[in-house]
Amino acid sequence: MVWQVQEAKQRFSELLRKAQEDGPQIVTRHGEEVAVIVSAETYAKLTGELDFKAFLLAVPELSDLEIERSREPARRVEL
Repeated sequence: MVWQVQEAKQRFSELLRKAQEDGPQIVTRHGEEVAVIVSAETYAKLTGELDFKAFLLAVPELSDLEIERSREPARRVEL
């Protein structure tokens, strides 16, 4: 949806709700697009930002990895 600045100011709560539910909202001044309002979730996706919990949950399943440990004995190290 396209919002004129004055309308966006008057109905700011609705503008935010629409950004969350319907996607990006364009704000115009004198008919020219000057801003786009997006939800925080959309912004994070666009900028690649993840919160730490989401980062940890996005790790691939470790059981899918094929990891083999060498059967050779460890080498001796002189201290």
